[in-house]
Amino acid sequence: MSLPKFILGDNTDYPNAIYVIHTEFPRFIINLEDDEIEWFEDFDDEDEQELLAETENMVKLATEFYDKEILKYEE
Repeated sequence: MSLPKFILGDNTDYPNAIYVIHTEFPRFIINLEDDEIEWFEDFDDEDEQELLAETENMVKLATEFYDKEILKYEE
């Protein structure tokens, strides 16, 4: 199965949360309400340092995806 790089998600138990799921390495879910990230990968110490440096960019990409998707709904 081919998946898109980003997927929007929501849950009625968390009405204010807006989730963006990143399906490629490194896989994660970000809650755009508070920018909390849940990683689906195991990282060693070396990987973790690189990942911390890249996290800001990943948040930016997830937010841009969300904004683009919302614009489509509004049209």
